[in-house]
Amino acid sequence: MDGDRFFDREAEVEALSERISDGAHTLLTAQRRMGKTSLVRETLRRLTAAEQITPLFVDLEDARDPQDAIAEIATQTTTAHGLWLRIRRGFANTLQQAGEYLEEVGVGEIKAKLRGGIDRGTWKQRGTDLFGTLDQHEKPVVLAIDELSILINRLLKGHDYLITPERIQAADEFLGWLRRMAQEHRNVRLVISGSISLEPILRQAGLSAHANVFSRFALEPWSEATASACIAELAAGYAVDIPADVRSAMCRMLRCCVPHHVQQFFDCLHEDLRRGRRRSATPADAERVYSFDMLGIRGQIDLEHYETRLRLVLGDRAHLAATELLTEAAVCNGVLTEQSIAQYEAYSRMPDDDGVAVADVLRVLEHDGYLVSDGSGFRFVSRLIEDWWRARYARNFTRFANRRPRGEP
Repeated sequence: MDGDRFFDREAEVEALSERISDGAHTLLTAQRRMGKTSLVRETLRRLTAAEQITPLFVDLEDARDPQDAIAEIATQTTTAHGLWLRIRRGFANTLQQAGEYLEEVGVGEIKAKLRGGIDRGTWKQRGTDLFGTLDQHEKPVVLAIDELSILINRLLKGHDYLITPERIQAADEFLGWLRRMAQEHRNVRLVISGSISLEPILRQAGLSAHANVFSRFALEPWSEATASACIAELAAGYAVDIPADVRSAMCRMLRCCVPHHVQQFFDCLHEDLRRGRRRSATPADAERVYSFDMLGIRGQIDLEHYETRLRLVLGDRAHLAATELLTEAAVCNGVLTEQSIAQYEAYSRMPDDDGVAVADVLRVLEHDGYLVSDGSGFRFVSRLIEDWWRARYARNFTRFANRRPRGEP
């Protein structure tokens, strides 16, 4: 499999498989790097091997509009020959004799031809015809759509990150159509996942009802026992010894055992042992690797993925607010109090301007797993992200309590 190594998600694979078999549409939710895509791909692989489904995995990260989305879905049917033959007949005029067999023309050219035949006035009918064809397939078709949230975010906010009535109407039209397709074509089962969460984006635009067609499936972090077992299995595969006390220390340092972070920690520790020509790790080794590798340049490059995605969903202005709020929490032992939030709102509000909706920013941060509410404010979920954020931003940071509200002399 591509992506993170797949380890000990048997219960999740079974649960997701059951939902698919029952005909449910699923919205997979989890913080970043939890292994959502790996889970979906592994589930589809097993159901396909059992000849229960026909899988279509569609990535909409680069899609700009509904036309791109329809073209991408249609293109992915090329992975299922019998299905593609029927889809191709429906797009015969668009493909313009592209070739009898896929070997005669590249998939990229097929996508370009499909996209060229879909415009604002035809995407809905083209998409409806496409779903109708999928619905008639002899096996249930599982349409796994990755990064739908990125497309919706683009439709709603454009390049200037302003949600306008026209953009809300465009997103509403596409989501309404997708919801109707899900309800009417029961042989097609949707599985939605992505690196940014769909629900906070919909809430910002008042479109939350569109998510009601999906059954939410939360993918949780590994337990310490599972993370420790993964590290032990990886160590055995490389013929190194990482004792139980070291594995336990590694999990405590991470605090939240996100699968990718656990595997990354092992990779860094294994590389440290290799450089030192040693075969057994100590707790001191784990501490050193955490401080100098996980929080060093290598780790920060990897964790910049978080910041990139956060800017993508929030835009520059709200991303600045998120950065400030997270840094305040990081320099305050991982805690963001209600008092600090109020101080930031007073500081950031411009005269005659309501400023960024801090509540919306906090909702995104909580939904995406940066922070969790503790009843009196928020705190970091992951120690790794907390430490990374502190190392990156704390040096020249001024606490909210030491700032004056804007407009005051």
